[in-house]
This record gives sequence, structure tokens and C-alpha cells, in this order.
Amino acid sequence: MVSAGKSDLCMNLTLTIHSLGQSPTRESLRISPQKIEEELAETRSIKGGNRIKRARVMNNEKQDHEQSGLSRRGFLHGMGGAGALLGMTGMAAADDTPKDADGNVIPGFEKNQGDANAVKDWQPVSDRKVRVGIAGYGLCKFGAAFFYQNHPNVEVVAATDLDPRRCAALAKAVGAKKTYPSCEEMIKDKSIEAVFIATDAPSHARLAILALNHGKHVVSAVPAVFGFEAEGEAEELFNAVKKSGMKYMMNETSSFHAELYAKRMQYQAGALGKIIYSEGEYYHDNVGTLGSYNPRNGKIDGFGWRRALAPMWYPTHATAYYVSVTGGRLTDVSGLGTPSLYSEYKDGKNAHKNAFGTEVAMFKTSEGGMSRMAVSWDMKNAHGEQGRVYGQKPHDNGIKGDRPALPPSVEGGGHGGSHGQLTNNFIESILLDGKPIVDVSEALNMTLAGVIAHQSALKEGEWMKIPQYAL
Repeated sequence: MVSAGKSDLCMNLTLTIHSLGQSPTRESLRISPQKIEEELAETRSIKGGNRIKRARVMNNEKQDHEQSGLSRRGFLHGMGGAGALLGMTGMAAADDTPKDADGNVIPGFEKNQGDANAVKDWQPVSDRKVRVGIAGYGLCKFGAAFFYQNHPNVEVVAATDLDPRRCAALAKAVGAKKTYPSCEEMIKDKSIEAVFIATDAPSHARLAILALNHGKHVVSAVPAVFGFEAEGEAEELFNAVKKSGMKYMMNETSSFHAELYAKRMQYQAGALGKIIYSEGEYYHDNVGTLGSYNPRNGKIDGFGWRRALAPMWYPTHATAYYVSVTGGRLTDVSGLGTPSLYSEYKDGKNAHKNAFGTEVAMFKTSEGGMSRMAVSWDMKNAHGEQGRVYGQKPHDNGIKGDRPALPPSVEGGGHGGSHGQLTNNFIESILLDGKPIVDVSEALNMTLAGVIAHQSALKEGEWMKIPQYAL
């Protein structure tokens, strides 16, 4: 029995999954190409997910959940057989799940986070392949975690990481034939149409701006902008998107959480009316001590950008629970913070000059409502990404909220089955010349809302305006 949240603040949702098969071992991955094809054929023939006997949602307060409950995990979907282990490259994947210093799987990368809510009948929108370059293979190995190498409309032509060993590992994982010593060098490759920036957070905006100015479409890991330079970076990034005319998307995983997406469909259909009140939470104990890229030595260690990270500098897993549901904006903020219990934060004597381990903010919204967003790195028994949305009208069960169909070769993946959805959305936005689910204006609102909330917390909750951008 898996609970959708460990905190009392999480909604009362429990999921029971009965599996008919055993989890694969490393030894079971050592199989011949012929056996791989046989296993893949068998897996494709399984209709309705028979490897999962039943997935039953139990909720004692169904009406309350239908109107407001959103959780981090969504409906977990067990992936069986070789289909969960192999990409289109035909390479077996070792168990390289990202882990922290204590050997625990980093939240969002737990296994078997498939996409049970996705519609099954995917139809290609084009036979064209977008030529993609991927940058970054750090602690979370994000560069290979979003299935670009599996998408039928993608050719991964190049990979890069500042560490030669990680660069080689990324290239192998995504099947890239070319490697570059830096993202800056890869961006110069005129054959590349789009760049996935999965590098350290402080470099996201700079590299995105550089790629856009070189005529590349850009998809960036969160946050869009970072730290003390965030407001200046926001202006430059927005102008680069407008001037270049290229697609920009921020990979906010909460935007494709199953329950958030269902509420998005409700809102867009007019079923909820105005959102009177919403909440978003991102709770991840001990983030400030996780390893991250350290530019002083080029290594991933405990003295990189995550050390003593201000919670509201990494806010988008929470703020998406208003912005991605409504397409509206967070406009004003009053924030508060509490000193962290971890020594890395003591007295703010760190690179980020930050003492807060938990920050909570109240926001005014563009439709006259209110939102409470919280990010914490030091609350025990609080875990995950979740939120709640309350509108003027009740949830309409007659409106379908399924996430879009995915290509058969693309898994839902981590963070509640959102990884594959984000990749498919970005690629289709290029092929169809459409709007990505989190474009630059939404990315900047989700991110700057937290940046300004942190400034407010440093001023004991003073109400402050959030810069606004609109394409």
C-alpha cells in the first residue's frame, strides 16, 4: 500500500497495487537481442496493463477530493517486462537511479511511475525528427531521464557535460554520436534544432539565452532563472524568446501531474469558475545538503549550488498549482521564513546568504483570488509535491481530465509520470508551431513569484509586487 503523501497536510488518498510479476534484477537484464525483441513483443501484446491486476483508489471523503485534492504521485502505473527497461536505442539500462548521500532514492525518481491516466491511442503529428542536443548529466542524471532518446520524432545528435566521464555516460545513455566539452560549444553546432538544458540551476538562464540567440528551440530544467541575478536574467530571457521567435519551455513536472492536469481541464472547460483559493507545496527534507555541481572544482559535492539553497529560489513545483491550472498569474506576495535546523544555513553564512530552511508565502492572483505556496527543506514527515484548488463551482465528473497520449516507446517516467509528457509536449510544440505547456511568461511567473517571496521574507513579510511578463 502506497500513500500519496506522508504528511498530515497531504490529501487522504491511498493507492493499492497488486502486481503479478517480480521486479527485474540486474542479472535479468543480461539477455540477448533476440530475447529483448521477444520480451518487447510480449509486452506490447498485453492489453489494459494486465501486469497490474488492479489499482484501486480508496478515499473516505470522495467529494472533497474531487473538488480540491491534488497529489504528487498521481496514479502510479507499474511498468512490466522489457518495455520498462529498454529505450529505442536497444540498450539495457542499469540501476542508476539518482540517490542522495544516504543511499535513498531522490524524490521524483522512484521506479514504476508510469502514466496510467494517459489516453492510449497516440497518433503521430508528423514523420519529421527534431535534431536535439542534450546538456547535463549531474546528480539526478536529468539529461537521460526525459526520454528524448525514445521519442519517435527526435534524433539525439549530441550530448555534453563539463565532466568528460559524465559526458561519455550521457552520450551512451541517449545514443548521441557526437559529444562536446561544454554546452556553449554544442550550441554552436548548426545541425542542432533544439537544446535540452539539464545543467546546474544557476546556468539555466544564461545557456537558454545563448541557445535562443543561436536560433535553437530551448527546453530548460527548473527554475527558469536563479538567485540574486533572477530579475535581470528574466528580462534577458524574455527578450531573447521574443526576438528569436523560437520555442522556450520550462520542464515543470507538476504541470503534468495527473490531478493537476485534470483540474487544468476542468478550469479550461469553465467548470470551476474563478479559483478563489489554491495551495501548492514542495517538501523535500535535506535538499540543502544534497550534492550539486561545484564550479570551483568541477565536481558534484556538498558545496555546490544546492548548499543552503533558499527554498523559494526553487518554487515552481509549488507555484505550478495555480499558474498551470489556470494560466493566470501570481501578482503580489507576502512571505515568511524560519531558520533552518541544518548547520549549512546557520546565520546565513553561506554563498546564498540564506538562513531559511522553510518558506511560506501568500499570493494575490490575477483573477482576484488567493494562493498559499510553501517550500521546505527541513520539515520531518513532510514529503513531495502536492496542491489543492478551490473554485466557485464544484468539480464536474463529466469532464475528462486524462493526460495526452504518449508514443508507445515513451514512458511517463519520474515525478508522477510527467517526464515523458513534458518531452512530448515540447516536441509537438515545435512540430505543430504551438504553445508549450509552460512557455516563457508562465515559467517566469512561477519562478519570480518565489524569488520575490524570498525577498519579502527577508523583510518580515512586506507585501511586494511580482514582475509580470506576457507574450
